[in-house]
Amino acid sequence: MINIKSLSHLYEQGRRIKFPDWEIADMEQWLLLGSSGSGKSTLLNIISGLLKPTLGEVLINDTDLYQLTARNMDRFRGRHIGIIFQRPHLIRSLNVLDNLELAAVMAGLPIDGERNLSLLKELGIIELAKRYPDELSQGQLQRVSVARALVNKPDLLIADEPTSSLDDENAAQVIKMLTSQAKDNGAALIIATHDQRVRDHIAKTYLL
Repeated sequence: MINIKSLSHLYEQGRRIKFPDWEIADMEQWLLLGSSGSGKSTLLNIISGLLKPTLGEVLINDTDLYQLTARNMDRFRGRHIGIIFQRPHLIRSLNVLDNLELAAVMAGLPIDGERNLSLLKELGIIELAKRYPDELSQGQLQRVSVARALVNKPDLLIADEPTSSLDDENAAQVIKMLTSQAKDNGAALIIATHDQRVRDHIAKTYLL
């Protein structure tokens, strides 16, 4: 489903990182591990279609991401990749439901109001549908971010340090939520982390 081949990236200051080849099958769950500065965020951005590598290929369902035009890349990413950033990137002027609908609009897909409400219900935040990001706690924002990432039924769900700012209780909830929602929605999952609390729940690891 996902193949990374002969991938490397050259930074402006002249440093080059070479990434081991990586193959991820449908619905597999992986941890992306490495010390600070090892290239975890760079690799996530490359897999997400946000940063073009210096060399190599990223194939998702046999589509070479970096052979796509910028417009087609945005459309492909919106339809096939769900991203949960370390800090939620929600539109502050839109309520929770509007943020979910925007994800579909940006991907050129019809809005599925029933699915959006179902996701919020599954994640235990249906009562927040009309609330705005500034009115939500950190844990609630994380749940909304997961819902938004799942709106378009992605093949791949990516989370970058999703538990770094959470206490043990909320971290456990986010880990369970990510693994179970990826499974229930038929998506592969990559979590980049240095958090030992996450490592105890996913067996497959890719180490930088």
